[in-house]
Amino acid sequence: MAEPIFPRLALIGIGLIGSSIAHAARRAGATSHIAISTRTPQTLKRAEELGLGQSYHLDPAEAAYGADCIIASVPVGASEAVAKAIAPALKPGAIVSDVGSVKQSVIRQMAPHLPAGVHFVPAHPVAGTEYSGPDAGFAALFDRRWCILTPPEGTDPAAVETLGKFWTALGANVETMSPNHHDLVLAITSHVPHLIAYNIVGTAADLETVTQSEVMKFSAGGFRDFTRIAASDPTMWRDVFLHNREAVLEMLGRFNEDLASLQRAIRWGDGEALFNLFTRTRAIRRGIVAAGQETAAPDFGRQPTKT
Repeated sequence: MAEPIFPRLALIGIGLIGSSIAHAARRAGATSHIAISTRTPQTLKRAEELGLGQSYHLDPAEAAYGADCIIASVPVGASEAVAKAIAPALKPGAIVSDVGSVKQSVIRQMAPHLPAGVHFVPAHPVAGTEYSGPDAGFAALFDRRWCILTPPEGTDPAAVETLGKFWTALGANVETMSPNHHDLVLAITSHVPHLIAYNIVGTAADLETVTQSEVMKFSAGGFRDFTRIAASDPTMWRDVFLHNREAVLEMLGRFNEDLASLQRAIRWGDGEALFNLFTRTRAIRRGIVAAGQETAAPDFGRQPTKT
């Protein structure tokens, strides 16, 4: 059997992503010991009941002590508090990472508090469901999904390579890009779509001429898809928008310009413009499916089975 990539792995936060890392790392034999820390006794107890790790700690420093890799799986706004808490316990050569969908803010929050000799390699596994909590995790969550590494300038290449091997072992495809480029890309591919979903569902619920029961009763596929996205963890997404505001606002500006063009086409009965847009976007959807990033089935056609 191959040696584990990280003999001791610490997971700070054990929601959907953290628990899925635990399942996937165990499946891959990528670690020998998983130390779990979370802020509430109830969640920590549930993680232990599920057998997600080998040791369980309310104090994140205890979980981080002696760990070869520490992954913060917390809302973006909690990143600085995690860095401060674990810093005194980090051993030289340890790799510190995260899973947040905003990278520049995470680097600003965490990097100043990490001691010399520790490697900081932020990461973002582009995977998830609308579910949260330790019960939501499953080993296949990262299979054939992308994990983006965004090392700050000057990061040890060997540390980046090692973390990349870890995510590859968990089933992910690994890409490296700069933190600012990541934030722009994710603003349009993830953050703005979530914002639109939250807004559309909120608008439908507020319509005075349609009762909430009718909205749910007559939901067509499009609205159902929006509600699935809008059911995502509110704390996580609040932090995403607050910590990636510049990129989100820039992409919202572009979206509003395109929306105005679409409004004009509808107002003036420009069927050709509508048909051309819908044809182009249909091709993009088919390209996503062809790239293996989606199927017609919910949740990429996977069942959240535990391993």
